[in-house]
Amino acid sequence: MEINKQKLRIAMATACMNMDDLAASADVSRNSIAKYLLGLRNPTTKTLGKIAKALKVPVESLIDMEGGD
Repeated sequence: MEINKQKLRIAMATACMNMDDLAASADVSRNSIAKYLLGLRNPTTKTLGKIAKALKVPVESLIDMEGGD
């Protein structure tokens, strides 16, 4: 599963959250959030769920659904 950086940024903006806010709310390190936004790393399924829950969006809205399982 690959996180869509642009969709993540849009969800963060919609929730009025910056990286620090999201990291604290999702209980994920700020460094990890930065790596997801830069496309250097993809979150685990559990972490993706925590991020989606913190942003109050469905997981599907944060990932690229095209071309993969």
